[in-house]
Amino acid sequence: MRKLSFLLIAVAACFLTLPSAAQTKQRTSPKAEASGTVGGAKVDIVYCRPSADKRKIMGDLVPYGKVWRTGANAATTIEFDKSVEIEGKTVSAGKYALFTIPDENEWTIILNEDFNQQGAYNYDEKKDVIRVNVKPKKTKEYVETFTITPEKDKVTLKWENTEVGFKVKA
Repeated sequence: MRKLSFLLIAVAACFLTLPSAAQTKQRTSPKAEASGTVGGAKVDIVYCRPSADKRKIMGDLVPYGKVWRTGANAATTIEFDKSVEIEGKTVSAGKYALFTIPDENEWTIILNEDFNQQGAYNYDEKKDVIRVNVKPKKTKEYVETFTITPEKDKVTLKWENTEVGFKVKA
């Protein structure tokens, strides 16, 4: 009887530890940070980087015409150390959620004041600070993992065969 009790306790302990072991698994869309000086302003971006994994991305996994969190997991954040102009529209220094509405021929770039949210599930258009439209283009090479890059005068988003950037000027 004692051996059976011990065996049952050991089996139960194994099953109880499985969920905690599964939680230590690395995220499939790891967190990334990108910082730099863009158009004379210090820019800090925090986002999660999903991979294509042989899936069709633009127009499928990321549907056209709908608000996208612009990455994975939590909403992507972008922070400016001073007031900037984004595609000619003024934005005060501060931290914002970066959303986009992708489309085949034009993307809408959105900065939203509610930067502390999970994905776009609670996205509220009334909290948009700016919306600007930009043209996407084809990348020179296939981009497996979503990437945001601060450059000299713009912030560039790349994934799959699509690249889109928006100009930033302090």
